Amino acid sequence: MDGKQSLQASMNSSYIPSVVSSLSDKEHSDAEVTGDDTAPLLSRQQPVGPLVTRHSPDDSYNLVYIIFFLMGIGSLLPWNVFITAKHYWLYKLSNSSSPAGQEESHNDLSDYFESYIAIASAIPSVLCLILNYLLVNRFSSQVRILFSLVVILVVFVVTTVLVKVDTSGYRVQFFEGTLASVALVSGASNIFTGSVFGISGHFPMRISQAYISGQAMGGTLSAVSSIVDLAVSGDVTSSALVFFLSAVIFTVVCIIMYLMLPRLEYSRYYMELAALPSTESNGLSSSSEASAKSVPPLKPILKKTWVLGFCVFYVFFISIMIFPALSSGIQSMNQDSGNPWSTTYFVPLTSFLLYNVADFSGRQMTAWLQVPGPTSGLLPLLVICRTVLVPLFVFCNYQPRYHLHNVFFAHDLFPVVFICVLGVSNGYLGTLPMIYGPKVVPRELAEPAGVIMSFFLTLGLAVGSAFSVGLVHSI
Repeated sequence: MDGKQSLQASMNSSYIPSVVSSLSDKEHSDAEVTGDDTAPLLSRQQPVGPLVTRHSPDDSYNLVYIIFFLMGIGSLLPWNVFITAKHYWLYKLSNSSSPAGQEESHNDLSDYFESYIAIASAIPSVLCLILNYLLVNRFSSQVRILFSLVVILVVFVVTTVLVKVDTSGYRVQFFEGTLASVALVSGASNIFTGSVFGISGHFPMRISQAYISGQAMGGTLSAVSSIVDLAVSGDVTSSALVFFLSAVIFTVVCIIMYLMLPRLEYSRYYMELAALPSTESNGLSSSSEASAKSVPPLKPILKKTWVLGFCVFYVFFISIMIFPALSSGIQSMNQDSGNPWSTTYFVPLTSFLLYNVADFSGRQMTAWLQVPGPTSGLLPLLVICRTVLVPLFVFCNYQPRYHLHNVFFAHDLFPVVFICVLGVSNGYLGTLPMIYGPKVVPRELAEPAGVIMSFFLTLGLAVGSAFSVGLVHSI
């Protein structure tokens, strides 16, 4: 199919690629009412009801955009807190009893901790997204979103309390409890992510993009706070206390922000628009009473989104295989020099901060550039080309090495360049199919299509996590 071809008759799914979309919300509406073929990616499908004649409101002060951006931060902040608090976990899982976090001997729990938490998050994430899809018409998005946020809040309150508890005599039990916390938080976070991304499919594309960009910003903030902790605090437990407490506070902020959403005219307009019956008679939707109790039809959604779903899956499959399990083990060639850059800050800066900034930049690019289009064969080709990043990282200075002793990319500049490419490509190529997905199906299937796209994302993370364990053990 040609990338410029309209995907179907539905206005919700028409796509004309444009490098920069400068149309306002009102101009979007006018283009759709007149049936203009030059309408941008997000076109508003015309419903049956009084909202047809109502002027679409503006997003005053970009409040709805900001709310979705903040909820995007909150959706991945729990995961980012767990993976960036590496020094805290190393201290807790070591034989050391000193809060100063001196260098400890290697053990299996600490050496492969990132791989273990990746595995612990993968299975419940996939299961909870499947459950979210099955319940999308049985429980309102409000119930699913608030329930998941409350679960995250409770787990992080417990995690915060345990920071100052001496667990040196119960390292294995603490490790198991941490994995259980990761499983709970990951499952709840994916219900939250799938639900919020589902409802964002009813809004203009800028709202979906805001949510996805917010996710990357959550990782960036976590990485920055981790580096600040290293710079100003010598006590890893005090640093972790502030770190986890900030996650608790931000989760509360997300709850407040979501409760504000229906009170804003802009978001209320699109929520009411989504609740109205469609003018399309494509045979994909049933009566409102039946659809409210039934599972959304999977086949017609997959028929339109399977290629986009594969792109999302493979982008995050490659990314999670490398980051953080592999990338955070790459050390500076000058580690023995005593230079703080080579010892203390190399991994936090090059692995965590640089990746998240690059990822955020790639996601932000989609606000102005949407190329290739959803039907272009170039999109999956670019996604598959990212496979070459795996051997590039393997042959950097990853330590410890037990099997592959050759290091071909020894200079510190190599992992910096590779991380930038990994992050930007993850952000850009991961965001495009995610925002395309809910737009290539009829309006009444936009929310379940958003959940399906989130499922492909999580499935990629799950499979990539499993592969990352084998990858780091084979080096």
